[in-house]
Amino acid sequence: MAADLSQIVKAYDVRGIVPDQWDESLAELFGAAFARVTGASAIVTGHDMRPSSPGLSGAFARGAAAQGVDVTEIGLCSTDQLYYASGALDLPGAMFTASHNPARYNGIKLCRAGAAPVGQETGLTEIRELVEKWSETGVPEPAATAGTVTRRETLDDYAAHLRSLVDLASVRHLKVVVDAGNGMGGHTVPTVLAGLPLTVVPMYFELDGTFPHHEANPLDPANLVDLQQRVREEGADLGLAFDGDADRCFVVDERGEPVSPSVITALVASRELARNGGKGTIIHNLITSWSVPEVVEENGGTPVRTRVGHSFIKAEMATSGAIFGGEHSAHYYFRDFWNADTGMLAALHVLAALGGQQGALSALVDQYDRYAGSGEINSTVDDQAARLAAIRAAYEDRDGITLDELDGLTVTAADWWFNVRPSNTEPLLRLNAEARDQATMARIRDEALAVIRG
Repeated sequence: MAADLSQIVKAYDVRGIVPDQWDESLAELFGAAFARVTGASAIVTGHDMRPSSPGLSGAFARGAAAQGVDVTEIGLCSTDQLYYASGALDLPGAMFTASHNPARYNGIKLCRAGAAPVGQETGLTEIRELVEKWSETGVPEPAATAGTVTRRETLDDYAAHLRSLVDLASVRHLKVVVDAGNGMGGHTVPTVLAGLPLTVVPMYFELDGTFPHHEANPLDPANLVDLQQRVREEGADLGLAFDGDADRCFVVDERGEPVSPSVITALVASRELARNGGKGTIIHNLITSWSVPEVVEENGGTPVRTRVGHSFIKAEMATSGAIFGGEHSAHYYFRDFWNADTGMLAALHVLAALGGQQGALSALVDQYDRYAGSGEINSTVDDQAARLAAIRAAYEDRDGITLDELDGLTVTAADWWFNVRPSNTEPLLRLNAEARDQATMARIRDEALAVIRG
């Protein structure tokens, strides 16, 4: 029987339970298939701290090497460190991680040379088909000459590259609490921040893929509670929280209050525009705050609105030559980082902005925090299309209302907007609402939810 990969090959990556849904034998086939589909003579691999990661990564390397491909293993790394290696070495790459998923999960994030993403429309479908075929017929024919597998350290070079992209020369002393969530931030943060005028208070820096303290998913407010409390106890200037593979970074201010990723997007956009002479395109997805395009235009830039999802952001970054892009989920993309996402570089921008002046972080970001937002609210529904149609019917004939369907349905008025998007993997509709004041936002949010939930 051929392996059924429908449950683990997602739109943009591979992810599933080990060993129930996939194991090292399948990882070896994925390595061979990646070699065949990319046609590369050499690739780079890395992995996170999950117990299954070294074995899966090693099996993938064996599969690729058997096809004649030379494999450079960089070992323990964050996802953006793997993107750095792919960009700097100009090699296709494979990162073994399940990001913030529970310990028994693992996965592969794949990219072509220069950290260009691999998804279902850019090679992942072909990779899946080969693995399914080989799982039934046997291991593919090896190359006449096997490739080599060698180790290479990239952490110092990765840190130096990030540091070269932010002016940190005038940063004053700051006290920063960092919650690594037992993920890869515990590996990268000490090197990246070394030598800066910072007192770093580490939380959960021990690499532990069983996540003993809390899930390494800062998007869930429950996982920020420890950081918020510690920032207040320490009297720190700010707090940073990284997810499991440390490609996303969340920020809390000196009061322990979360700073929304839209605010961070606006802040970093203003700094990247200044670094580029006040010119450039900035990408933002359609559920970031109105403040993002406003700040971009105020700083001389051109905002471009996209669908939600890293593949859309990266594609638009490439076609428009954008200098920066940000999402509501705390993914931040930089032209000077091969259009790939790196929360660590965004964190360095926040440290540089705060440390370059004397005020508190809450005061600094207040200029970018202009509207009342609902955050993302999920509703389980029986029929996504029917509920979206009901929302359209409820609003389409109202004066002063515009509708668009770039991603789900966005309803916009003079002083508020909301977007409803269907989940691709669950029977959910996701609502995000924003208004010029809290009362209006609450009214619009509740009105939309009443229609969504019937």
